[in-house]
Amino acid sequence: MAPPAPAPAPSGASGPAAGAKPARNSLLSHSLAKPILALAALLVLDIIFIPGFLSLEIKDGHLYGPLIDILNRAAPLMLAALGMTLVIATRGIDISVGAVVALSGTVAAMLIGGTMVINNGQPEYVANTPMPVALAAALGIAVLCGAWNGVLVAGLKLQPIVATLILMVAGRGLAQLFTDGQIVTVYYEPFFFLGSGYLLGLPFSLWVVGAVLLVVGLLLKKTALGLFIQSVGINPVAARLAGIRTATLIFFTYVFCSTCAGMAGLMISSNIKSADANNAGLLLELDAILAVTLGGTSLAGGKFSLVGSMIGALIIQTLTWTIYSLGVPPEVNMVVKAIVVFIVCLSQSTGFQKLWKGRK
Repeated sequence: MAPPAPAPAPSGASGPAAGAKPARNSLLSHSLAKPILALAALLVLDIIFIPGFLSLEIKDGHLYGPLIDILNRAAPLMLAALGMTLVIATRGIDISVGAVVALSGTVAAMLIGGTMVINNGQPEYVANTPMPVALAAALGIAVLCGAWNGVLVAGLKLQPIVATLILMVAGRGLAQLFTDGQIVTVYYEPFFFLGSGYLLGLPFSLWVVGAVLLVVGLLLKKTALGLFIQSVGINPVAARLAGIRTATLIFFTYVFCSTCAGMAGLMISSNIKSADANNAGLLLELDAILAVTLGGTSLAGGKFSLVGSMIGALIIQTLTWTIYSLGVPPEVNMVVKAIVVFIVCLSQSTGFQKLWKGRK
């Protein structure tokens, strides 16, 4: 008996076309699709309305241009977002990032300073403290700040937003106390390389961010650390019962977050050649949280993406650069960020998602 003939394909549909739609949907459903599209939309807007946006030129072996400027300015935020990603992934939050930035930059600037001396008849500035010692002291302060937050959250079980609020206020207060509320100027030129120097044609700050991202990414992918962090974020009780030392893991995520903030503080202080305890890193923690959420990390913990956080930081810096370049008042930047935060919160709200699907 002959086998039954295959059913005819639906009219208007062919094999390749039918397979293309699921592939397209799976591509758009990727966790990085939305942040990449948002960044691309901003870049297209800049290309249309800002003449010479894509222009690049080489001076003294260094690349210059709007794109390089955006990347360079985004470096401190990218570092802060890296640390914030792991904290949020464990269901935490760290709103003391800006204070740690101010504190680490202040310590480095005060130790390095710069004293004029005459060398072979030529005036030059020398550091008051050897620069490696000053940088180590600044990062040491950042590590201590992270350990303080980690003890309060992981050890004493305080709510993360309350625990880090303490350092948010006290950290900037200490920085202002050290400087008497004044701007501390640095005159030692080698210190400026960290924030405004170039290596192989690109800003040195980008190499620092790339190195940190590479090391952390390898640790998360090649070891069980990434799985442990995700497990703690999804269900800390179950993770603890499974043998994961949740308190230790949470403690070190806060230490890492503050260390990244300390490096960002060194970059900012080096770039402006001074330490401003009043304004350095002001509201940087909010930009870092926004960058992390824009990159697809869930505020409920568990799901996280380091690359997504980097894209989120670039979105924020590109948006800021665009607003300034178009001549829009700077105050509008805060309003736009508030709108973005509102949209992100809605996108992660299960209640809103159910309501939206119900309407469809």
